[in-house]
Amino acid sequence: MTSYGCMARLLACAITLALPAATWSVLAVATATPVRAETPDVPVAREARVAGDEARTRFIMDLSSPVEFAVSTLSDPYRIVIDLPRVAFDLPETAGQEGRGLLTAWRFGMFAAGKSRVVLDAKGPVAVDKAFVLPPVSDQPARFVLDLVSTSREAFLETARESAPAPAVARKGDRLTPPPEGKKGLPVIVLDPGHGGIDTGATGNGGTLEKAVVLDFALMLRDKLIATGRYDVRMTRDTDVFIPLRERVKIARSLEADLLLSVHADSVRIGRDQVRGAGVYTLSENASDEVAAALAERENRSDIIAGIDLADEPDDVTDILIDLARQETKKFSYLFARTLVGELRGTAQLVKNPQRSAGFRVLTAHDVPSALVELGYLSNKLDEKLMTTDEWRGRMSAALVAAIDNYFGRRFGKPGVKLSQSAAGTQDGEEDAKVEQ
Repeated sequence: MTSYGCMARLLACAITLALPAATWSVLAVATATPVRAETPDVPVAREARVAGDEARTRFIMDLSSPVEFAVSTLSDPYRIVIDLPRVAFDLPETAGQEGRGLLTAWRFGMFAAGKSRVVLDAKGPVAVDKAFVLPPVSDQPARFVLDLVSTSREAFLETARESAPAPAVARKGDRLTPPPEGKKGLPVIVLDPGHGGIDTGATGNGGTLEKAVVLDFALMLRDKLIATGRYDVRMTRDTDVFIPLRERVKIARSLEADLLLSVHADSVRIGRDQVRGAGVYTLSENASDEVAAALAERENRSDIIAGIDLADEPDDVTDILIDLARQETKKFSYLFARTLVGELRGTAQLVKNPQRSAGFRVLTAHDVPSALVELGYLSNKLDEKLMTTDEWRGRMSAALVAAIDNYFGRRFGKPGVKLSQSAAGTQDGEEDAKVEQ
């Protein structure tokens, strides 16, 4: 370890000896060094790195000021979770994509209101040997240091049981926008921008992050829907914060939503420049094709990516799927998906077979018609460029507003809502049409 002076070494030793074995935490150390951050009093992480080998690996993160922290572990896959107060991460978006020693990768970001999280992916069972914060000394910043060593699976599981990470709590102010003033009895639409916070989602060739693209689009769509005066529009998140998949479903159900629309942007590794276009997905136990199945598997990993323990996850997916099979909800979900595909055909490039189905966890609200729209492929250079322009977002959001108008016009017969030609043309004689394969 690099020396930072006698005081720093003594403090580090004292902190290490005082740490409990299960949850490693330390109080913030006061410093007279001024903190420069985007938000006053918010610590800034300006550099992080991994050193060592498969016998001992060290994770180091430079901070503008010391912070409190808590470290816990999760199994299957093996993860080390570092919970922090709100931290501004001034790190490259590509940071953590490559590991070293006992770690394969790591990631960081907002986890909940006022909370940040770093998740380290381990090659196998590991033990936290030391965890401490060094105060700033001379020209050296404050540093969070975590030492890992190999251990047995049994020892790892025992530690994981003793140190459960803090659950993600989505506060009302972080995730829900208030209903329009004076509007009562309007159809409730919940917009769900995918990913967020520590879960960045897909990354484009130019570094565009899925979590940012879908939030920008969802905010524009929200404003346009509210402007019609016909809908009570809410959002699962309207900032860069992580919301667990189960919580997203709970939000829609608690609001008795008439429609849940989850917004994403896909990415593929093979044929990155060839595959592009939007697509719409509904829930099904049996995926309509391999592409839909693979996409659902990636999207369903969001909670694992954010370091959430799924061991106590209610085993009710089968029951939900059975409930969802009730004809009314299933029909409405399918009706909206088909209406949306019809509107998008004249507006944007569509992926081959744009209406698909798979087992997306975010769509499992058994009493809320739900669909997931993939705006395009961030792995495709043209799609990535288009998704970051206001002109393209304007056209796409207008098409979604038209599809939502058509859907509710047909479902509720709302006065003043007129079907567009594209939706009206498929209304009669096609109710039993099958999803394109």
